[in-house]
Amino acid sequence: DGWERSTDQNMAMIAEAGFDGFSFMYAGADPGHCLRDTVAASRLSGEVTCFPRNIEDLARVLDDVSAVGIHHLNIQPDVRPRRFEECLPYIEGWQRLAAQADFPVYFETHRDRLTTDLLVVLDLLDHFPDLRLTADLSHFLVAREFAYPVTDEDHRFIYRVLERSWSFHGRVGSREQVQVEISFPQHRKWLELFEHWWQVGFESWRKRAAADASLTFTCELGPQPYAITDINGVDTTDRWRESLMLRDCARRLWAVTAAQVAQSADGIPGMAKAGHAWASP
Repeated sequence: DGWERSTDQNMAMIAEAGFDGFSFMYAGADPGHCLRDTVAASRLSGEVTCFPRNIEDLARVLDDVSAVGIHHLNIQPDVRPRRFEECLPYIEGWQRLAAQADFPVYFETHRDRLTTDLLVVLDLLDHFPDLRLTADLSHFLVAREFAYPVTDEDHRFIYRVLERSWSFHGRVGSREQVQVEISFPQHRKWLELFEHWWQVGFESWRKRAAADASLTFTCELGPQPYAITDINGVDTTDRWRESLMLRDCARRLWAVTAAQVAQSADGIPGMAKAGHAWASP
């Protein structure tokens, strides 16, 4: 309708809906200043996503956000090497810088990025045993156009990603669309597929995270062109309402995994029973 809420109005909606934080894209004329203002005004925790094209880009982001007090930094590596060996200097350089930060730094699985291909990401996980991911599994599903039902081999590939995932972006895709309307009954099978993957990921995270750690699940429903539109260019669903559906879904799965991990840990000394979930739109 041509009208957009202000950042303050959006942050008020986020807080009133019971979210714990928000996701911030580090882009624009003065992203550091905008981020500091947003954090200070909202009192919510922040996930920051940046798009470095070289090692120095990440150094500048880390300098800018280090004093803000964010939950973690999320990297979408904005480079597209043609050969696996060309990926390594980027990851090595970014990880070297990340080790100096006083907050976690994760690498997001995303199309049109260094992490666009599932098989390359699996090779990166083999090469970098300490590489930590933000799992946006919708990109892998649509990029490789998984058949439905998903094969055992493709499930195993996704499980390997989940074993190294330390945060999640909650978008549901299909083999043809990166973001489908989760309130439509014809998309129920895709929602159930992602619920299964998220539950597996939550269970894995609980078993390896520290007891005082917090897991982030971003209810990420993008605007156009992510959102499917009708003939008039209008969204076919209310993305805010679907964000609340994703929030409730994540918290339900979190509660289920709490019981499962507690049961599996009975009688096993030293088994980690971590932490708490953190949701943002």
